[in-house]
Amino acid sequence: MCDKLVFDLSQEVEGSPSVFVKRDWLNILDNQNANYNSNQSVIDTSQLSNSNKFMSYREAYLSVPLLLTVASTTLATATNFAPASNATSADNSVGLKNWFGQMIHSLTLDYNGTTIIQQTPWCNMWNTFKLMTSFSWNDVESQGATIGFFPDDPTTFEFNTLAGGSASGVGVCNNTNHFKTPNLTIFSHYNRQSGNTGLRRRQMYINYDADATSGTGTLYSSMLTATACSQVWKSYVSSKVNGLNATNQGSFQISVMATIYLKHLHSFFALCPLLKGAYMKMTLNLNNTSTKFVSAGAGGAITLASVSNAVGGVNPGMIASAVADNGSSNCFGINDYTYNVSVGGKCLDPTLAGFVATGGVAQSIYLYVPSYTFNPVFEMSYLSSPVKSIKYTDIYQYQVLNVPAGQNMNNLITNGIADIKSILVVPFYSTASSGAGGTELPAGMPVYQSPFDPAGCGATSPLIQLTNFNIVVSGQNAIYNTQRYSYEEFNNQFYGVNAVNGNMTDGLASGLINRSGFDLEQSFYYLDLSRMLPVEQSVPKSVQIVGQNVGAKPLDLWIFIEYGVQVDLDILTGVRV
Repeated sequence: MCDKLVFDLSQEVEGSPSVFVKRDWLNILDNQNANYNSNQSVIDTSQLSNSNKFMSYREAYLSVPLLLTVASTTLATATNFAPASNATSADNSVGLKNWFGQMIHSLTLDYNGTTIIQQTPWCNMWNTFKLMTSFSWNDVESQGATIGFFPDDPTTFEFNTLAGGSASGVGVCNNTNHFKTPNLTIFSHYNRQSGNTGLRRRQMYINYDADATSGTGTLYSSMLTATACSQVWKSYVSSKVNGLNATNQGSFQISVMATIYLKHLHSFFALCPLLKGAYMKMTLNLNNTSTKFVSAGAGGAITLASVSNAVGGVNPGMIASAVADNGSSNCFGINDYTYNVSVGGKCLDPTLAGFVATGGVAQSIYLYVPSYTFNPVFEMSYLSSPVKSIKYTDIYQYQVLNVPAGQNMNNLITNGIADIKSILVVPFYSTASSGAGGTELPAGMPVYQSPFDPAGCGATSPLIQLTNFNIVVSGQNAIYNTQRYSYEEFNNQFYGVNAVNGNMTDGLASGLINRSGFDLEQSFYYLDLSRMLPVEQSVPKSVQIVGQNVGAKPLDLWIFIEYGVQVDLDILTGVRV
């Protein structure tokens, strides 16, 4: 094989003509004027559509400023919350889940006045699944720091049932961020004490602290100051204030400059050709979230009080475990605390806004889009067929709630959807079981809003198993032999989803979910339904889900149905044909 490669390389002609003579990156602000209290961002591209340039939305990205704020919310003393002191540093106490795209709960896109992407809640769950199944580990290393992405380790979870909480939190917790030697004197506990590498890596992307030391004690500030970070909009620890009195209660803040590629938000952007004159209006609904919790003191139990998210989406923030040698082990004294994640430069929690600082990076969301100027020869060729057809996919989202432990389910999901491509089932422990003896979270709180649990952000609830599983499409079983065993689910339906060559070529593979992860905390149930005759695509079909929950806890199922859409666009004028 290498001999043929050597020959082919020798045959190549040196130098190829330039297709483009110029590429410029253009950027525009959203319409919010740095105010995100409405939990929404609206971006219109009128400035870009009037530029008379070919725009590449396939490469476009959003630059989203985030402000992470932790503060004590009761009368403080010098020992309660002191993040500015080395011994009680909070640098590794909080972080974000899975990737920056968790901040976007839903989006709509109007193209020249027509809606071509409908609003679907929890689209971040679908998009995260796409990343988890399409990325290779090389992609994680090359792109992870840019988009804030690193998968959680599915072997490091624990389930805490103590009424007063534990040092890691309550319910399902996968928030350890320090490596320790496993305890070999107790029954097998998978990898609980070895630390969630995903959380630690994501914290390292954003928590640069100029006051930290390098090597033999030299401060990072001797090389790069906090002021310089603010000037270049680098993510960094932007504020640390020790609590002293009622008006100075102690606070810790990280300013994050997040990058979210449009191609990771929706397939339309990933398939969009170079366009001139296209006017788009994008509306984003944001997961601004405040988490209130109580600490029993350094290394003590953390109890969850409440989570506030106006759009009802996932909690994008994570609080690290307070177990010894983990990120929260020394920083939280006996007190009530609030952890807020906000888009923009201001903390949007009204209980904190009066005494915490503003962010140190941008204040508004920017859209960056590259514009291209063609070599005239290639432009004539590109415009020879001015109408381009884009075949992309969109999703509908449904729910099946409170499937009892050990019980069968047989639920009609929809009466009719045309051109169905796939179905994804994301199972969680049921919200109906929250409270003591259930998920251990406060009553009525869904698991995807827990700051200790990555569920909904690249993970499901742990140790979920469905048997006798099938999808019935228009009265016909989509799976010939109903899936009974976990290895059948993984090998026959899940393996190779969204992967390069379906992972059929050894040495050329992608996807970050393996069999172990599928059995533990990545129990996504997926079915490819795209195999059909062309005449069937336009026929609406009903969808029914059947199976049995053999786990010990009741389940809520988030179901995403992917379907095909086609639009024809004039690439010269941007008009939808």
